[in-house]
Amino acid sequence: MNNLKLEISDQIAVLQIARPAALNALNSETLKELNECLTEIEANDDVKVLILTGGPDKKDNPFKSFVAGADISEMVNMSAAEARKFGMEAAKPFFKLMEMRQVTIAAVNGFALGGGCEIAMACDIRIASENATFGQPEVGLGIIPGFGGTQRLARLVGMGRAKELIFTCDSIDANEAYRIGLVNKVVPAEELMDTAKKMAGKIAKNASYAVSIAKAAINNGYDMDIHNAVEMEANLFGLTNATHDKTEGMTAFLERRPEKNFTDF
Repeated sequence: MNNLKLEISDQIAVLQIARPAALNALNSETLKELNECLTEIEANDDVKVLILTGGPDKKDNPFKSFVAGADISEMVNMSAAEARKFGMEAAKPFFKLMEMRQVTIAAVNGFALGGGCEIAMACDIRIASENATFGQPEVGLGIIPGFGGTQRLARLVGMGRAKELIFTCDSIDANEAYRIGLVNKVVPAEELMDTAKKMAGKIAKNASYAVSIAKAAINNGYDMDIHNAVEMEANLFGLTNATHDKTEGMTAFLERRPEKNFTDF
């Protein structure tokens, strides 16, 4: 991979977007690599949680940029058909982040603008460093968010705030992102990865199959009416009750032992 770096340890994958000369901006090559890499991670039973973050800039400053956006130098001469194709290329890995059985955590260091904000929103959980900056500046360039921004932002922060951010092109800092519900947690920059790994470790210790089913239930039920959503949950609840992990987890609880040998995924 030319634009990504992957490390796997203790059931946690850390995937770093690394295009230092472009502040980790997303181009077609990066999106293709990202889609291929996520496909491999999803098939890996040894990975329970994925942390997505941005690599250092060309001066080796690790907190400069998460993803500065889509690559404007590639987009400037795109036709309407080419731009649509570009958006659909991004949709593939973005939906993988959203739907893969592993939990995905965006560790947002620095700029998360345009496509950077959009890829963070595709993850299950967002942890931001204090120096993180979020925004959707596309209408100031004569376009609209094309990597899911008009849809995911409204779902996360509400329609009114999403419209304000998109229409004004205003950027917001990490604390404001936390206040409006865009991120789950804000930490000092030097604590970002430790915090993300600690959360990932806590998730990985739980029954991974149950976590993946809970993720699917939340995702699929979000746009359902409540009656159908609760029925779907009951069906999935029944499914988890037919697993080794259910027997192991409940037996450990009744025996008052902290050790649990979860194996399903």
